[in-house]
Amino acid sequence: MFPIRRNRRLRTNEAIRSLVRETYISPNDFLVPLFVVEGSGVKEEIISMPNYYRYSLDLLKDEIKILRSLGLKSVLLFVKVSDNLKNNKGTEALNPEGLMQRAIKTVKSVCPDMLVMTDVALDPFSSYGHDGIVEGGKIINDATVEVLAEMSISHAEAGADFVAPSDMMDGRILGIREALDQSNLIDVGIMSYSAKYASAFYGPFRDALDSAPVDIQDIPKDKKTYQMDSANREEAIRETEMDINEGADIVMVKPGLCYLDIVRDIRNSFDVPIAVYQVSGEYAMLKAAAEKGWLDHDAVMLEQIISIKRAGANIIASYFAKDVVKLIS
Repeated sequence: MFPIRRNRRLRTNEAIRSLVRETYISPNDFLVPLFVVEGSGVKEEIISMPNYYRYSLDLLKDEIKILRSLGLKSVLLFVKVSDNLKNNKGTEALNPEGLMQRAIKTVKSVCPDMLVMTDVALDPFSSYGHDGIVEGGKIINDATVEVLAEMSISHAEAGADFVAPSDMMDGRILGIREALDQSNLIDVGIMSYSAKYASAFYGPFRDALDSAPVDIQDIPKDKKTYQMDSANREEAIRETEMDINEGADIVMVKPGLCYLDIVRDIRNSFDVPIAVYQVSGEYAMLKAAAEKGWLDHDAVMLEQIISIKRAGANIIASYFAKDVVKLIS
């Protein structure tokens, strides 16, 4: 009698569906991005990222306590610095009393077991909004790597568990690893943005940090000379392999949904932890569509998160982390 095998038997009700479900989400999957600003009593909503905020250090403490109470154990810190502290070499990034360094200490003072990862790139500190030093209309690679290595040491000395270079300069993982090891910071890990694409999905994030490239003559107006071309697939494997060989402990693909083929390629090629960054544009699109009543916010949110993990991610950096954990709990 046809058919002998009826796959729908395993979909009959929620009990059987849950028994055979292949992909599960838990608080352990998430890395929570946090935006930090100077001041006191500041909880400032990011207009292009509804229900997401910039926090001053005093209110950052409260947010960390909330995250920990939800079972969220890892954060990724970004800082928004004043324009008067920005310059082409991003020297404020090396200030031992800078906002990032104080943010790391703040998190650890409130919750010592919270895993702290830090953004390592010059764009929040650059007067040009680029991830590297600009000279002669170009982003200079090797001089930038030297600064990134110093920046990583500064973050590690402040208490960071992992540094997360997001710049896409060539050789920066080796430069950072050697610098950390030479400073006897051998236990500090590196999560490399190995396959970071020159994406149009980053707009709201740049609003959050005021870090978009400036529109000045003879200065590159985008980041396409160092971030990857969205048309390329094999290049992501080469970039990831180089980072692993240079000492990356975790590799990342960014953005998320449009690049899940890359996540699966990397999962099939390398036995390393893989992070995926579900970026600000992905967050903002769902928020906008849900506000219009065009999509079921929670259902689509979960479907997106599950798709990222199903593709092969071990770690998901997402602005939805709190919402998802509240929903699944």
